[in-house]
Order: sequence, then C-alpha cells, then structure tokens
Amino acid sequence: MATYISHSPAETEALGESWGRSAASGLVIGLSGDLGAGKTQLVKGLARGLGITARVHSPTFALVNVYAGGRLALFHLDLYRLEMREQFAAAGLEDYLRPVGLTVIEWAERWFGTIHSPQSTPQSQRPELPEPRPPHLAFGHLRWVQIETLSETERRITYEDPGA
Repeated sequence: MATYISHSPAETEALGESWGRSAASGLVIGLSGDLGAGKTQLVKGLARGLGITARVHSPTFALVNVYAGGRLALFHLDLYRLEMREQFAAAGLEDYLRPVGLTVIEWAERWFGTIHSPQSTPQSQRPELPEPRPPHLAFGHLRWVQIETLSETERRITYEDPGA
C-alpha cells in the first residue's frame, strides 16, 4: 500500500497523469472518497496522461463517460446514484471490469463494499479500502484508491494493487 499527500487539485491531477502515462490496457481503478475529495480531479489527470484531450467531467447522471482519442480508451463510471449491487449488473456495468483500455469507477465502495486494509498502523487509523472483489466478478488488473480530505487543499491518497 502506498500513500501520497496532495497539496492541491493540480498535484492530484499530476498523480493521475503519471498513472495514465504508465497504465496498461485492462487496468481498473476503484476510487473511494467523500464528495469533493478529488476523485474527478484524479480522473482528469489520468485522461491527460493517456493523451485524451476531451474535457473530463463526472458522469453522475449518465453513469458512464467514454473518452477515446488517447493511447488507451478511458471508461469513467460514477456509481453515486446507484444503491444496490443488483443495479450495477442490470446497467451492464460488469462489462467495464475487463476493459480494452482503462476503467475508473468513482464510488467503487457502493459496488464492492469496504474493509480496513491490513497494515502496520492501528485499526483506528487505517483507511477504508474496498473489500476483495466478489468471486463472481472478473477483473483485469485492479487498483484500489481511497482519497481522504485533510484540509481545504490537502488530500491523502492511499492506493494498492491487490495481487500485483
């Protein structure tokens, strides 16, 4: 597990951009964090790192935005408006878990749940990260990301690549 402290939206985007530059097809990134934590800022950086020039915005009402024209296609899902896991399957979202390109899922904990990831810090200080994937879902390479608001401009971005 790695932790990055971002001091501004531009730094959050820069982290996403670096991930986008090195991302391989099949990567699924699950994002978790409160409203305004910076999930979409990270996705903007990912798009820039992939070479996508389109304006990136949260697909809260559309559920999925697809961005092409870069090194890889970017599938941007926002699960904020969905409440039950059955809704994800009914919406055909499972298809995005093995992307030909890169999939980013905002509010991923709504689909996969949360647990405290085991690490050396006391349980009260552990960030909540989505639980291991349900056995019926097949993923490409998976990265879990938790964004915590520390102050008006600072964010703690904790991430891990289970099984990597």
